Amino acid sequence: MISLEQVCLANPITDRYLLKDISLEIHRGDRLAVIGSSGSGKTTLFRLLNGLASPTSGSLRFQGQNYLQISPVALRRQIVLVTQEVRLLEMTVREALAYPLVLQKLPPAKIQATLGHWIEKFHIPQAWLGRTEQQLSLGQRQWVGLCRALILQPPVLLLDEPTSALDRGRTEELLQILVELNQQQQTTILMVNHQLDVAQQFATSLVYLQQGELTPIEHFLETNSKTNSKTNSKINWDSIANDLQIHQQQLNSEWEVENSS
Repeated sequence: MISLEQVCLANPITDRYLLKDISLEIHRGDRLAVIGSSGSGKTTLFRLLNGLASPTSGSLRFQGQNYLQISPVALRRQIVLVTQEVRLLEMTVREALAYPLVLQKLPPAKIQATLGHWIEKFHIPQAWLGRTEQQLSLGQRQWVGLCRALILQPPVLLLDEPTSALDRGRTEELLQILVELNQQQQTTILMVNHQLDVAQQFATSLVYLQQGELTPIEHFLETNSKTNSKTNSKINWDSIANDLQIHQQQLNSEWEVENSS
């Protein structure tokens, strides 16, 4: 579905690589946790996949077509990015949720039916519908933004820390909705999440980034004690947690050195 081959992305000012030699195949129906310490390139990868950034070198394809041959509008209707910062564009919640449907020029009756379905699915209270962005809490805005992203059921969802402002109940509810959508519609979902328990509950596989480079998943597969070989499906999440802790400590040490000089 999405293919990256030797993709690099460099900062045009410093020439420092933000992503380096990324080769990755993302298939229809994948549920991928995108893991890495701060500054590892996770958000940059999402911007690349959504067409908000262009690779310095390498090949990037969606459904066999080079990204350069796809219009940004068409691409972003197929690959929807949900960031932590949700904006309702001076609309009420109801207007913001309906907006993607209006852009599709759907009949009013279809818009209302679809809107009603997703408002019910996300258990959005009627009291929220007339509110503006300023009248919602951070968690409420995030919840509305997630509903808005799913309302057109795009084939690919990129979720950047979608549970950062949600309580445990809402987090569980979101995971249930996402897994259901994935299983019923074969929606491909990539999720950045620093909460490893959430990633473990959601993902069937993972993308692990450190300093802009991809670590093969085989590095984190559990070893069969009898055959001393890697299993094909079971991820060792404790190993990931330990690796993240080591990298974060290294980043903290580098930060302290830079700020003491």
